[in-house]
Amino acid sequence: MTNLVICGIAGRMCGRIAHLAMESGELSIAGGVEAPGNPAIGRDIGEILGTEHMGRPVADNLESVIETADVVVAFTAPPDGTLDAARIAGKAGRPMVVGTTGMSARQLDEFETALKGVACVFAPSFSIGVTVLTRLVEDAARMMGSGYDVEIVEAHHHFKTDAPSGTALALANAAATGLGRNLDDVALYGRHGEVGARTGDEIGIHAIRAGDLAGEHTVIFGGTGEVFQLAHRAQSRDSYAVGVIQAIRYVVNSPAGMFTMKDVLGIE
Repeated sequence: MTNLVICGIAGRMCGRIAHLAMESGELSIAGGVEAPGNPAIGRDIGEILGTEHMGRPVADNLESVIETADVVVAFTAPPDGTLDAARIAGKAGRPMVVGTTGMSARQLDEFETALKGVACVFAPSFSIGVTVLTRLVEDAARMMGSGYDVEIVEAHHHFKTDAPSGTALALANAAATGLGRNLDDVALYGRHGEVGARTGDEIGIHAIRAGDLAGEHTVIFGGTGEVFQLAHRAQSRDSYAVGVIQAIRYVVNSPAGMFTMKDVLGIE
């Protein structure tokens, strides 16, 4: 049995991860953590998840429960909680599975430094479909070439705090790689006002926030006389949680290093 400590245990995503973990028969919830001040702190994890009493209260810091963990799972927003968790997990030698997005370049560097001695699966999306989509977008961009404009539209629930989504950025990076471009040089985040005609190199990225959308991503290749689209639509958070369970199985047997869902799925 692999024991999990989940940071962000009271969140919608982590709730589904916890339920699927318990249903797997090979994973158990050894602890849960929330940010100081969260009303879930001190309450039984089972109460938070809507399951039977577990006898383990939600903690306000990872350090107090790190010894119970075989793997630490973190999906928190904003990213500061995940950075703290990475420092604690790295020091304790515990592998991590992390789906937190919205990190700055500085935060990402701190995150990777903290975990350099352990294994970590870090991905903007744990959806198997999105992982395959990212590869298809890179291949399509390479094959279709500079004669096609690339635009990416993503839509998420109104609680999501960062924009564009990490998945949209990963898709944009995949398209840029396929086209031999540097995304930092060509990315255009939304349009407003008199912006002029579209340039040939730019990659447009647009974010929608509405209702309880679990996540939708569409990559549009616009050419002369035709439009080609690749899209993924999550029907529920389970599409991500299933991938997290696979990532947990992968990371617990992996050497130190930073891994992606492509590694988990064996995609070259």
